[in-house]
Amino acid sequence: MHPRPAALALPLRLAALFPILFLGLVALLTASFIAPKAHAADATPATTHTLIIDTDPGADDVIALLFAMASPEQLKIQALTTVAGNVPLSKTSRNARLAREWAKRPDIAIYAGAPRPLLRTPIYAADIHGSEGITGVKVHEPSQPLAEGNAVDYLIHTLRAAPEKSVTLAMLGPETNLALALTQAPDITRGLRELVLMGGAHFNGGNITPTAEFNVFADPHAAEIVLKSGVPITMLPLDLTHKVLTSPERIAKLRGLGNQAGKTVADILDAYVQHDMQYYGLPGGPVHDATVIAYLLQPSLFRGRKVNVEVDSREGLGFGQTVVDWYGGLKKPANVNWIAEGDAQGFFDLLTQRISRLP
Repeated sequence: MHPRPAALALPLRLAALFPILFLGLVALLTASFIAPKAHAADATPATTHTLIIDTDPGADDVIALLFAMASPEQLKIQALTTVAGNVPLSKTSRNARLAREWAKRPDIAIYAGAPRPLLRTPIYAADIHGSEGITGVKVHEPSQPLAEGNAVDYLIHTLRAAPEKSVTLAMLGPETNLALALTQAPDITRGLRELVLMGGAHFNGGNITPTAEFNVFADPHAAEIVLKSGVPITMLPLDLTHKVLTSPERIAKLRGLGNQAGKTVADILDAYVQHDMQYYGLPGGPVHDATVIAYLLQPSLFRGRKVNVEVDSREGLGFGQTVVDWYGGLKKPANVNWIAEGDAQGFFDLLTQRISRLP
């Protein structure tokens, strides 16, 4: 038998190894498909926030507040500040106090703020949130009162005293309180790390007019002031929230947690989502304000783009519209991180996991 030339030996040895390499690759790929994937709710927290929540509860606000108050290791809530919006100020303030009571968080102070918008006639959303502002559950007067003082004064005092760029402000309603604070004390921007707002609409269209989202429409003049503040802003608009929808299975998982908070959230959602499902023909309903809390806890669930956003405050069809320069045609500096996409299942996994911590 003649020895093989050296030039042929290497290719032949590689050919002999090919079946082994192929089988190994198949095994690796198979393992990657069948291995359990990490749940979004189990992801390692990336950041913590020293947080103030400005809110107008509202059914979805109440869920957002419970979500936030169940996450103390990441969200160091300094206070809640309330504003008129979904219902009048007396009811938004009571509903914030109810959320605090349900979450067993008496350590969190609540300050009542602006009872009306800066300039426009007040509007409310009782047709969606019910006359009391919370759907599906009975309300009562909580035992723990509001904190002494006004929300606007609290914002000014707290942000002036805060270390530079240290406080995140989550805004779940009309932006009247912060606009008043900025007008009186423009220097408070020094203490703000970031504003994370639920508000606005672009691709989706509005939910109070064909072009306007409720929180901005309720006080567009305040939104103008906030957008021009120079503070880093992230907005979670209807473009996102109408993609993060409930389902019977998602609500059932909350109800099946076995705690009172899970039942409360499920009862609220069962009633609250009916309007949007019927009006828009959606398979489920959005939980608008709760997406702000999910973004703070796990921003990797969301995707967006830095764009220029302005508010139309002129009377007419465009009143309250957020004008989003998505393609940069105006060549203006970006002032908003506009969130357009999100992981819906990841959101509900995270919400359910955190609500399971509450009584």
